[in-house]
Amino acid sequence: MAGAYDDRDGKIWMDGKLVEWRDANVHVLTHALHYASSVFEGERCYNGKIFRGHDHSVRLRKSAELLDFEIPFSPEEIDIAKDAMLKANGWTDAYVRAVAWRGSGEDMGVSAKRNPVRLAIAGWEWGNYYGDAKMKGAKLDIAKWKRPSPETIPTAAKAAGLYMICTMSKHAAEAKGCSDALFMDYRGYVAEATGANIFFVKDGEVHTPLADCFLDGLTRQTVIGMLKDRQIKVHERHIQPGEMEGFEQCWLTGTAAEVTPVGQIGDYNFEVGALTRDVSESYEKLVRA
Repeated sequence: MAGAYDDRDGKIWMDGKLVEWRDANVHVLTHALHYASSVFEGERCYNGKIFRGHDHSVRLRKSAELLDFEIPFSPEEIDIAKDAMLKANGWTDAYVRAVAWRGSGEDMGVSAKRNPVRLAIAGWEWGNYYGDAKMKGAKLDIAKWKRPSPETIPTAAKAAGLYMICTMSKHAAEAKGCSDALFMDYRGYVAEATGANIFFVKDGEVHTPLADCFLDGLTRQTVIGMLKDRQIKVHERHIQPGEMEGFEQCWLTGTAAEVTPVGQIGDYNFEVGALTRDVSESYEKLVRA
């Protein structure tokens, strides 16, 4: 697939039916466009099956609830819709994007109780999120923005508005020749990248930031489970930025990123070591099993 995302051939599932790609439109006075009342999921389909697809459907509905709206489809109905979209486009390997939002209706202020909740599911074919970083390790900038306190935003929701600082930080990172940016949280601890969780290795043990103010990713959970099954000790804890100097290996996890090695964060360097390569390869096998 190529070209602008609004001008392609194919089908998108929208509000209960499949529509032509170019006809999957919304009005300019859609509430979500003005007030960020939108939640979404990013998923990958491997060999015709979405990895942890039902978990993504459940989380989509929970994210909506945290933003005070209810998606008018059950997780099971969302699962069926995703499969229908994939089959309609003839894809067995693809990225899947489900998005729910408050649409246009009788309200056009902050309050939107009378506006309908809408749901769309699209997809596209997508390779490695970080290009050749899977071989040599991604290079990360350190973002000037911080992940906010849970007292200020619903940090457990995969909400569109929470990605505003991610876009800004990724643009700044790319301008410096980096693939992504690493956030600290509101307290100054290491948090996550713009769309992926982060892991470090030291002396054969794994350290990852405690997900108490950012999304506890499904890929993160999967990788922690894989490590524990191998009897590798995993420390979920607050990590000071200066600790990165003593870590030997590093990788990112996310549906789009999968498991991607990191070679550099700011002035800190990491090797693409045996454990990093093993986790990346094992994850690839798992999702395609």
